[in-house]
Amino acid sequence: MMSALDREGYLLMDPVEFRARFRERTHHTLEIQTYAAIQAGKRLPEKQAETARKLSRLWVEKGLPTDLPDYLWGQRLISFADTLQAGGRVDLSAYAPRRLTPEEADFFHRVLRERRSVRHWTEEDVPDWMIDRILESGLWAAHSCNLQSIRFIVVREKGMPGLFKGSDIPGGPVHLVILQDERVYRANELMPVRNRLLDCGAAAQNMVLTAHALGLGGVWLTFSDKMVERLAERFRLPEMIKIVTYVDVGFPAQSPAPPGRIGLVEAVLERV
Repeated sequence: MMSALDREGYLLMDPVEFRARFRERTHHTLEIQTYAAIQAGKRLPEKQAETARKLSRLWVEKGLPTDLPDYLWGQRLISFADTLQAGGRVDLSAYAPRRLTPEEADFFHRVLRERRSVRHWTEEDVPDWMIDRILESGLWAAHSCNLQSIRFIVVREKGMPGLFKGSDIPGGPVHLVILQDERVYRANELMPVRNRLLDCGAAAQNMVLTAHALGLGGVWLTFSDKMVERLAERFRLPEMIKIVTYVDVGFPAQSPAPPGRIGLVEAVLERV
């Protein structure tokens, strides 16, 4: 059983941090082991799901909604573990991604190669559904330990003109600010800082690619310290919410020529 101190600590814990710990512990104590057992056709040890079960009970005891996606994900993994421990077989075919056709794979590669950084825009408004699609793609980026730190602020330039002054380009019609909730990283205090930046970078890359696929122009930008201070003050951001970077999107008024890339002969230093 969990010690009284552990249980009390979890019950008093900020819900954001608790959910991150639920995801991180379930990932490291059950998810990895469950999929390895499925692949090998083996049973799981009897107590393999014990940590996930304890955290699930605490989730309910804390009064957190049980229809949230991370809780449902944890229960699915516990169900897989129960099946394996009973000597059954888990069929994952329903979760297998559909293999792209050659034409779809070519289109995906074309999106990668044709994306450009756009710095001039038309006056056409970007519809909310496009913005939501871009933000969702950022949330689906790979994230260390499934901690899910990514947060957003959406600012239309016409609604807050001049808020982003200080950038090295004309302000885009829509600014998508990418932030990180630092509370989630308490779940794994050994996480290197570079991993946090990679989490944010993966989200931003997904976002600019999705913008291009939707026919929008996009550019990935960097804040000055003054801009960070101005936005943090304007939106009254708490200390645990850190502004990292932002992506401007809109309908493009230019078509930059491809800048070219070095080739594999130059880029691949070793191949053994």
